[in-house]
Amino acid sequence: MVCPETSSDEPLTPAGRLFLQPETDIVIHCIIRGKNPADMDAIKSAIKSSLMVQHPRFCSLLVRDKNGFEHWRKTPIDIGQHVVVVNNRLDKSGNFIDQTQGSTTTEEDDEAAVNQYVADLSVSSPLSTDKPLWELHVLTAHKCAVFRIHHSLGDGISLMSMLMANCRRADDAEALPRMVPDKKTVIKGEKGRDWFWLFGVLWWFLKMVVFTLLFSMEFVLRSLLVSDEKTAITGGDGVELWPRKLATAKFLLDDMKLIKRAVPDTTINDVLLGMVSSGLSRYLDHRTPNVLHEGLRITGVAMVNIRPQPGLQDLSKLMKSNTKARWGNKFGVILIPVYYHKGGNDPLEYLKRAKAIVDKKKHSLEAYFSYKIGDLVMSLLGPKYACMLNYKLLCNTTFTLSNVAGPLEEISLAGNPLSSIKVNTSSLPQALTMHMLSYAGKAEMQILVAKDIIPDPEFLAKCFEYALLEMKEAVLRTNKA
Repeated sequence: MVCPETSSDEPLTPAGRLFLQPETDIVIHCIIRGKNPADMDAIKSAIKSSLMVQHPRFCSLLVRDKNGFEHWRKTPIDIGQHVVVVNNRLDKSGNFIDQTQGSTTTEEDDEAAVNQYVADLSVSSPLSTDKPLWELHVLTAHKCAVFRIHHSLGDGISLMSMLMANCRRADDAEALPRMVPDKKTVIKGEKGRDWFWLFGVLWWFLKMVVFTLLFSMEFVLRSLLVSDEKTAITGGDGVELWPRKLATAKFLLDDMKLIKRAVPDTTINDVLLGMVSSGLSRYLDHRTPNVLHEGLRITGVAMVNIRPQPGLQDLSKLMKSNTKARWGNKFGVILIPVYYHKGGNDPLEYLKRAKAIVDKKKHSLEAYFSYKIGDLVMSLLGPKYACMLNYKLLCNTTFTLSNVAGPLEEISLAGNPLSSIKVNTSSLPQALTMHMLSYAGKAEMQILVAKDIIPDPEFLAKCFEYALLEMKEAVLRTNKA
């Protein structure tokens, strides 16, 4: 929409402009499943009174001035334009079922039907710029809603913080959801601060400089020249337009915590990366046995929140323009290498290798560098070249991986208790994207694939589930010994 600029218009951030380019036009999908049938009147009433419609990003149109620069312009919200109601039941292929014939469906059938509905949305349904860039699709027969938000409105941390601010605990209708508590930083006293302490600080700083230089150089090369070797899961230029399939891998957080405790100073993200490495090796062994060489590198792209405060944010702080925990797309990118290994290895070796990689990444400023380099390219050369850089990086890597911590206990939205929350994005020039979100002691990973490259995402999901089970059994054997 091209309109003359007004004094009330607010220009988009560089990251927001990036996500509006045709090659990187990304929509975030949040799948919310309720325990009870959807009450449309309650849903619309909840939206009208929610904090969401008070936020300027959710009640603004995207407009472009005569020079092509994008701006946000405030506009009245018509809830009816944003809510799409699907009353008919869907089958596993995403087609409508003739309900007059009568049929029985299981929870697995429901999940497969919703997954295919979202997979189809991920390649065929961009958000209209005639209204603010969000929608809510309510699949009444499946007790499910799909919240679609354009990535230019904010990143996963911003949008999940918004969702949690509008939810309440299932056991207390007045209480906000409890999130994973942040670790408190322990500040050591002056005792022991001698020459050895100073040497340790200098050594830590030197390693940070070296790792930052190495990883930043790799980031630039991956964005311009170097690409992964071709495998059975490799995408590339144009793959974002191919048909998609969506599968779900399910885990227990207690299992991940048990494995985490087996290796000192390990995090859930280390366990996730070890599981992904093991699962991909198992899947590639199944698809292309005796073809790949031992230690083959497969590179992933991971998003890292670079706000000072980790995890989900206080929405009141996000909505203030003068706070460090600001709303928007405040994340950097790091490259995560995993390596193909044939079966028979100790399952915990995948975890130990993942921890070693992640520790080095944490000790560098790669995420901040990637954020700043993207911002610099956008400012100096414009969105065309920033988009080209980002698109090339995705083409030269194999998968995207993200992980967001959700509420600790079950919650309700618009008075309806939720049974699950899952997230993913629209398609990228990769054949494989994985997004994990934890909810009430469980974690579910949405695995979006280009189905002509990865025709069996359900089997890939089982590979990840089995990889975690193998690591758990290895820990239990070690504990018994």
